[in-house]
Amino acid sequence: MYSTTLEIPETGRYLFNDELMSIPVEKPEQFSRRNADYMDTEAEPAKPAPRGWINGLLNRRTQTWSVAGQNADMMEKHSAVWDFLLDHYFRVEMTGWEHLPDRASMLIGIHSGTWLTMDAWTLCAQWWRRYEGRRILHGTAHDALMAMPGLGNYFRNVGVIPAKRESVTAAFAAGHDVVIWPGGEVDAMRSWSKRYDVVLGGRKGFIRQAIRSGVPIVPVATVGGHDTVFVLSECRKLAKILRLKKLLRTDIAPLVLGFPFGITLEALPMHIPYPAKIRTEILEPIAIDTDPDRENDTAYIDKIYKAVETSIQEGVHRLAGRRKGLIFG
Repeated sequence: MYSTTLEIPETGRYLFNDELMSIPVEKPEQFSRRNADYMDTEAEPAKPAPRGWINGLLNRRTQTWSVAGQNADMMEKHSAVWDFLLDHYFRVEMTGWEHLPDRASMLIGIHSGTWLTMDAWTLCAQWWRRYEGRRILHGTAHDALMAMPGLGNYFRNVGVIPAKRESVTAAFAAGHDVVIWPGGEVDAMRSWSKRYDVVLGGRKGFIRQAIRSGVPIVPVATVGGHDTVFVLSECRKLAKILRLKKLLRTDIAPLVLGFPFGITLEALPMHIPYPAKIRTEILEPIAIDTDPDRENDTAYIDKIYKAVETSIQEGVHRLAGRRKGLIFG
């Protein structure tokens, strides 16, 4: 789930973009730090992001992160709320726990629901209920969400980290699991007509990260999140006119049908998720060759990408077949 502040390259605005994930990290053992000093001077130059107060605000509010894990006191205080949401509101079914390796792993999934991806939230909440801090999972989030007052602080308290190479490297070095949604906003904001399509966006930086960190990839399939708000149109042309790519780092301005405002152009979170049933399945892990040369092996990267995409797509179709109703099944 971007001046003394690091300016993110044009190509690095999306979650786990290849160029952003290729920025080398120094001293990954430093688990809480500013991210202003880890650009590689030998890296290929990239076009800088446009200057502006919004980009400056995002930078200032996302430069601090930690891999200490969840705030146990806060998780306990909110447990009754999450129990209700998981068991009664979204009626979550999460299976496949037996597929988790007994060591730190990179979970790769898809998510829906525009800014409020409840399939992602419920995965992390269900993980906490199962392990209660004995095995730490870090969610990852878009800079715009991490920078929001209130929401950004909440994310940090529940263990969410920026979807950037430095923070993810540190999490794996600490022996923690990390869940990544490579498709980012093009995945979360895809239209309802594409609800069963797996959208990883052609972003393969996560595979190079897995090679560098020496962790297996665990695909995760989910359905139901697309019914928490209905994306009627992605409005890509409108997003371009509104310059949302420069302002909010997204190419999509989703036109949604949600509660309580009905049909709305949702540039920021504005809906209360519908009580759709969410099903999630952890799939069989995919072993990764940690030979450093593999990082630059295009054929190997493409092979792993296709294996991950196929695994998730098959899982989504399987879960979709269990639905009993068109909308809230």
